[in-house]
Amino acid sequence: MRYLTLRLMLDGDGIHPVGDLIAGHPAIQREELIHVNALYSGDGVLFYRLRGDVDALAEELDAHDSVLAYDILDRQKSQFHIYIYVESGEPAGTLMHIVEKYALIIDTPLTYTDSGDILVTVVGKEEMIQRAFRALPQWIDIEVEQTGDYAPDSGYLLSQLTDRQHEVLETAVKLGYYQIPRQVTHADIAERLECAPSTVDEHLRKCEQHLFSTLIG
Repeated sequence: MRYLTLRLMLDGDGIHPVGDLIAGHPAIQREELIHVNALYSGDGVLFYRLRGDVDALAEELDAHDSVLAYDILDRQKSQFHIYIYVESGEPAGTLMHIVEKYALIIDTPLTYTDSGDILVTVVGKEEMIQRAFRALPQWIDIEVEQTGDYAPDSGYLLSQLTDRQHEVLETAVKLGYYQIPRQVTHADIAERLECAPSTVDEHLRKCEQHLFSTLIG
């Protein structure tokens, strides 16, 4: 099994018209899209963790044509979860159709970058992932962020690293780079991997940024 992490760069910043509303709401900050699902009828379910003025958002949802029902959960100060039952909308409808057609799994939650792009990871057989990627319409602006072997027990802490990043990190650990005191330098690791010390430094910094960001959230 393989995974593919994609960056969705959407005009309205949301995966659905209701997502556009949430993304553009001045009183709401998106944290995670915890769950997204398409129903047999073509309608869908969105489950968010958000921060901000829940009452102001509720007024907008009450008036939105695509919202069939919603429920607010776990309201704590400015943070809350919200379940929203919606009519079919784009690009969510197209993306979910491709996920189902090629028997893929969406690895939730979907996360947001500082620029508002959406990061979504899908899991499946390598051939099916490739076919699904080729089936994506050109009007959906997508870039590949990462790909690799799927490791469910790792919680994606390591599986979202590239193969080379994983190799550098594993070598650093084995040689004692993270022991106290350190047993090796970047130059020692680079010699083992037959690359430049600056390459080791770059890969380890990216690994540490990903791992710490994931752990701390």
